[in-house]
Amino acid sequence: MKKVFVILAATLSMSGAFAQTAASSAAPAAAAAASGAEARAAQHQQRVEERIAYLHSSLKITAAQEPQWKTFADVMRSNGQTMAGLYKQRAEGQAQRNALDDMKQYAQITQAHADDMQKLVTAFEPLYNSLSPEQKKLADVTFRHGQETGHAQHNKGKPHAKAPAAEAASGAEAAPAQ
Repeated sequence: MKKVFVILAATLSMSGAFAQTAASSAAPAAAAAASGAEARAAQHQQRVEERIAYLHSSLKITAAQEPQWKTFADVMRSNGQTMAGLYKQRAEGQAQRNALDDMKQYAQITQAHADDMQKLVTAFEPLYNSLSPEQKKLADVTFRHGQETGHAQHNKGKPHAKAPAAEAASGAEAAPAQ
């Protein structure tokens, strides 16, 4: 019986120590989640820059087309920053969000994506109109939504091969569970 009390006392004293450890580690865990979200945002921006470089090369942008290209690329970057910020915000608030908040936030992301795509179309039109017939054919293949042609080439061996070319160009990703 004495042995049972000793074990019980040891267990209770250890559980208090674990509770203190859990409470003191909550702040570092939140900081780690925030830094993870920041790392994902940085990786997202890197993918946007890679996509910009890929498209510039694939479309064979000329010096005369650089002003239109710069406008298009800047919109891609801005769209990427918008989406990265929204996904970071989503990841950081995951523990506190209820189902209604989750739906509202997803609607916000979807609306931002639609708005960003419109901005991208507006920036792409003058660039597309400045392309040669050969470049237009390349663009048509590269941006063909839902086709495997040009997009599969770009994403060969990359983890996000499922995203359509137009979404990748917008800087948006499919809603990740990240």
